[in-house]
Amino acid sequence: MSVVQSLRVSFEVFSPEICLLLYLLSVGQEVQRASVISNLPSLVRQNPAETFRRVVPKVREVLNGAGAEIQLAAAGSFLTILQDDIILIHTHTYSILKTVLLHLNHRDTVVSNAWLETLLSAINALPKETIKQEVLNPLLYQSQLSHSLQARLASCRILGKVACKFDSQIVKKELLPLVRSLCQDVEFEVRSCMCRQLESIARATGVDDTRTELLPELVELADDEESSVRLAAFDTIINLMEMMDGDDRLHVVVPLVMSVCEVSSQADEALLASLSFQFGKLCSGLAGSLSDEQKSRLLQKFKVLCVSGLQTEGNQTDGTESALIRCNCCYNLPAMVVFSESTHFLAEIYPSFSSLCCDPEVSVRRSAAASFHQVVKLLGSNVHLVHKEFLALLQDDALEVLDALMNHLEDTLEAVLSRGENLTLDNKFPELLSALLLAEQKVGCSLRWRLHEKLLQRYSCLARLLPGELLHQSFSPRIFIILTTNKVLPVQKEAARTFCTFLRYNRKQEQRQEMMERLIQDLAQGRSYWNRLRFLDVCETATEVFSRKYFNKHFLIPALELVHDPVANVRYKLCQLLPRLRSSLRLPADKQLLQQLDFCVQKLLCREKDKDVVATIRKFHKRQERDLLDQKKEKEETLLLEMEQLERQQTEGKLNSEKHTERKRRDSKTSLSATKSMSVSSSGATLSSSGKEMRKAKLSRSRSLSSQPTTSKSTNSDRPLKLKELSGTSGPGKSSMISSKDDSLRTAHFTMATQSTPSMPVLIRSNTTSLLDRASTLDHRSSTMEHKTSTLDQRDHRTITLDHRTSNMDHRNNMMEQRTGTMDHRTSTLDHRTSTLDQRDHRTSTLDQRDLRTSTLDQRDLRTNTLDHRDHRTSTLDQRDHRTSTLDQRSKTMDRGCGVKDNPSRKLSINRKSNSFSVQSGRD
Repeated sequence: MSVVQSLRVSFEVFSPEICLLLYLLSVGQEVQRASVISNLPSLVRQNPAETFRRVVPKVREVLNGAGAEIQLAAAGSFLTILQDDIILIHTHTYSILKTVLLHLNHRDTVVSNAWLETLLSAINALPKETIKQEVLNPLLYQSQLSHSLQARLASCRILGKVACKFDSQIVKKELLPLVRSLCQDVEFEVRSCMCRQLESIARATGVDDTRTELLPELVELADDEESSVRLAAFDTIINLMEMMDGDDRLHVVVPLVMSVCEVSSQADEALLASLSFQFGKLCSGLAGSLSDEQKSRLLQKFKVLCVSGLQTEGNQTDGTESALIRCNCCYNLPAMVVFSESTHFLAEIYPSFSSLCCDPEVSVRRSAAASFHQVVKLLGSNVHLVHKEFLALLQDDALEVLDALMNHLEDTLEAVLSRGENLTLDNKFPELLSALLLAEQKVGCSLRWRLHEKLLQRYSCLARLLPGELLHQSFSPRIFIILTTNKVLPVQKEAARTFCTFLRYNRKQEQRQEMMERLIQDLAQGRSYWNRLRFLDVCETATEVFSRKYFNKHFLIPALELVHDPVANVRYKLCQLLPRLRSSLRLPADKQLLQQLDFCVQKLLCREKDKDVVATIRKFHKRQERDLLDQKKEKEETLLLEMEQLERQQTEGKLNSEKHTERKRRDSKTSLSATKSMSVSSSGATLSSSGKEMRKAKLSRSRSLSSQPTTSKSTNSDRPLKLKELSGTSGPGKSSMISSKDDSLRTAHFTMATQSTPSMPVLIRSNTTSLLDRASTLDHRSSTMEHKTSTLDQRDHRTITLDHRTSNMDHRNNMMEQRTGTMDHRTSTLDHRTSTLDQRDHRTSTLDQRDLRTSTLDQRDLRTNTLDHRDHRTSTLDQRDHRTSTLDQRSKTMDRGCGVKDNPSRKLSINRKSNSFSVQSGRD
């Protein structure tokens, strides 16, 4: 009754799913409980808080006294929760840890190991303090001899897991004493388990503590009386060899390895299996610490291990263990080739290598094939030594061996065909080619199509390694047969890729043309639709192998011709391939091909009847329309950008032209002012010089020619006035003024000469020559000014040309603006039309509503007419009643007037009364 009450409370508070789980855990069967506990991780993902608050405590109650099935389910669920990081570490891991520690020492070994795995996974998520309090303290108690063997084994594994969580000081102080005691346990299972955990403890303590504390324990365990303990010690020492120095390797590892090598194979096969697995690592790590004798002993031991288990002297050991030893030897073959050096390979390793490649066990030959490519790379130029073994592996009857060899066949063939001796390879080419072909045929006849696909994929490397003539004669026909006859689609596609690769790397044009013609005739134009489908597969592969130019030249037209194919599957495949064919075209070089492709698309859109083909071609057509629209938008965007750049250039050109014209105007003004100042300065200089000369002449005349003072004064006084007038004039008639000035000067001098006395001829001549020189100087200056004026005219002409160009650019801009305005006008017209159509639609809807209302009114009018008709009938009946009443009154008056009541009148009155009664009843 209490269970039912608790369930009622749960149903009122929690979700129905959790309530159902609680119900099944409480009263369900064992299978139902195990199912609920198994689904606990998914419930934690959905609602972790309620699950840990309500369901997990109920699971703990169920686990108390539960069977092994529920215990295993709970351990697996908690392990999944911890490994998947479903919960928060610091929130709920502690509650899981309590449950795990409670059931760790279960009496069933399987259940105990399951809870131990859960605990080891929980240690990674727990903090150090929790581990130290909840795990280490019980561990110290459980590791004592008084506890069970199972508890001590669990303590060993927990110690190895916990050591990496603490630093070296805590490990040395708290864990190492417990480790030593477990290494000296009386049970060999405990010693072996603890020995295997010493590697993680040694990495946690460090190199120094490992040498002083753990290495002596390992050496002692290596001499244990139990073989499992010796094997564990041997594996641990080899794994810790990288932490040892040269002395430790020389004095500890080397004697240990030599002692193990001396053990007979029949005495301890498990130790020999471990030795065979670690042999390559041992030889590589101890190569610098071994003497020549020790190296030869190790090589001899390796040879013995390679033939371990085979019939020798009439004895044969266990086949499974010996086959494992030989497989380990195959795994260590590359390391042993390095250890013995490639120069000694033929004498030391080759016999063992050959025996392993021809071993009777398939697993051994498969291991040898898996490591064959590494051995070939290490041999280098001596690769021809293993040519026989390579052929043997290629021709092996077991497909597992061929599968292992195919994984790295490209590396193997590259090493065999490029590094060997040319003469030897020329003689062995036919054998190698025949072996490769036989291997393909063997795989093709089997049902392992994935191996066949892998083999064809690896054979594509032959196009780079073998001559084109050999490929064309031997491999290309075989690949083409596979392409046309094989029924597995992945194999066909891989054959198509290999055939295209052979076609691409073939250097002879005739052979390439022959291969293309065969493709078109047998596949593209084949009678079977299956072959035509394969041609489309070849085209799909050819787009990846060949260049666009080669594909468009040889593959595109035959593929487009399949648009006329009568089989819908072929057309459907072609429609699926159309986007890839379209992407291979480049305009404007492939414009004609693009037109043909568009024609095929239009033809399919018009004539196709198959719904799948129509759906595919419409999808491609819509995609093509989107691409065209995108291209149109891109062109418009680029046009807008160009217009913007053109407008900027025009505005910048206008500004530059205006600035240039301003500069020219300023330069012309400054040049004119400079010429004016130069003319004024020159005229002033001439006037000053002439004034000085005139003064001197006056003085001389005043001294010598005192008889004529007035004439000289008058001439001298008139001359400066004329010069001042000349200097003050400016404008376009400057040169004429300068010439008139020279003439006036000349006339003045000549008048002076005529008026003066003949006693002054020297002075007059000198003044005249000086004036002539000055006049020539002025003429030269005037010519210079004319040249500058012509230069300015040329500049003005250039300015006019620039203005004309600017006006042309403005005209073009105006045209572009007009076009833009036209486009805007068209856009506005379209918008107006659209709005008009919208208004029309609105009007139409309004008219429809009006029609609806009109129909309603018509119905109402019909009803009204009906009512009017009824009223009219009623009025007619009323009139009849009125007439009847009038006739009654008349009959009464006639009866009263005549006083005679005969039977006919009574009958008439009775009839009238009956008629009135019938009328009244009809009215009612």
